[in-house]
Amino acid sequence: MRPPCELVVRFVLPAFRSLIAKELIETYNMSQVMVSELLGTTQAAVSYYLYSKRGNKIMKKLESTPAILSVAKEVATKMVDKKFSLTDSMSIFCTLCMTLRKSETLCDLHHDYAKLPASCEVCQA
Repeated sequence: MRPPCELVVRFVLPAFRSLIAKELIETYNMSQVMVSELLGTTQAAVSYYLYSKRGNKIMKKLESTPAILSVAKEVATKMVDKKFSLTDSMSIFCTLCMTLRKSETLCDLHHDYAKLPASCEVCQA
């Protein structure tokens, strides 16, 4: 049993954090330590986001998804402007998750990962 929510936590959330970290470092010249504090994670996790050599195919696909890229840039800007709270981050990510569930991006990932029958429409629900 692999619900779409599991894929979001395992793949989409790390990709999202990775994009935010990259945006904060590349656009706003923040250090990894500063970014880790903003994201509520460790400096080692930020380093992994930046320099991971694994090239996970799923992460690469998600990181090139326009919806995720756009929201990550928006979140990074709001973090820098200090116009962003924990509840804002949860709300934005949940909205992104729902958008991805209704698109083919998450559905395709779910079919590949969970070996679902072609007739499955759980992600669309």
